[in-house]
Amino acid sequence: MIHAPVLLQEVIDVLQPRSGDTVIDGTAGAGGHAEALRARIGSGAMLLVDWDEETVQALEKEVRSFPQVRVAHGNYADIPELQRTLPFPKADVALLDLGFSSDQLLRGKGFSFQKREEPLVMTYSAARGSLRDALRSLSEGELAEIITAFGEERYAKKIAKAIVARRNALQTVGDLSDAIVGAVPKSYEHGRIHPATRTFQALRIYINDELGNLAQFLRTLPEIMKPGGRVAIISFHSLEDRIVKTAFHDMEHAGIGKRITRKPISASFEEVARNPRARSAKLRAFTFLPS
Repeated sequence: MIHAPVLLQEVIDVLQPRSGDTVIDGTAGAGGHAEALRARIGSGAMLLVDWDEETVQALEKEVRSFPQVRVAHGNYADIPELQRTLPFPKADVALLDLGFSSDQLLRGKGFSFQKREEPLVMTYSAARGSLRDALRSLSEGELAEIITAFGEERYAKKIAKAIVARRNALQTVGDLSDAIVGAVPKSYEHGRIHPATRTFQALRIYINDELGNLAQFLRTLPEIMKPGGRVAIISFHSLEDRIVKTAFHDMEHAGIGKRITRKPISASFEEVARNPRARSAKLRAFTFLPS
């Protein structure tokens, strides 16, 4: 477990893992957060969940010497079912890190528009199909809605039109990126970001149903967690953060717990300098009332 996790100390501070705690990491990835949590819970049980088959295989090798740690292939939205089938107890501590790790960029699935020769897959799990196939079935209007809603891209209609016009020829990341670049003005965002940035983000969120999975996870939190349990979620997109903020507010209003963080915690200047992907990270945490 050598991945450099985002907001690591902040996660530890809000979750306060203790010896003997039961922990669920619903987006285990390369295991950076999990390693820090495991070191603090001693013999406490830990469940590492990830949707990527290759990630799960790597994690299983990493934790062989830790019998209290279990690894499961699945989506964090399905954690209640995993708890029943494994079985695994309710958690004192739970964590989601909604960013994709640097390892994902090495999987050859087309997550980055900079990997021009990679195929248009962009899904964490093979069971989701591929973005390439989805682009061939979505209408121009549906595409424009997706790119607007999940990417907040003002040229969504022009980009959707360009994608539909070329979709039978879209095989690689480079093909899609070129279609996007050709649809927007040459002065796009004055060169601050690549023209494909927001569209790739939107398509990744859509094809993996990331917002739907997050909403489902939040709805099932009361059955996942023990009384007094603490949950932390790191988001990287304003839509994700809004969903988490609303859910935590509503649970507090319902009287089942309280927000540990009234405002999201962001990465320090020093962390952003070391790890630029931390720039957009926002951490929110919630604790359930004790029994």
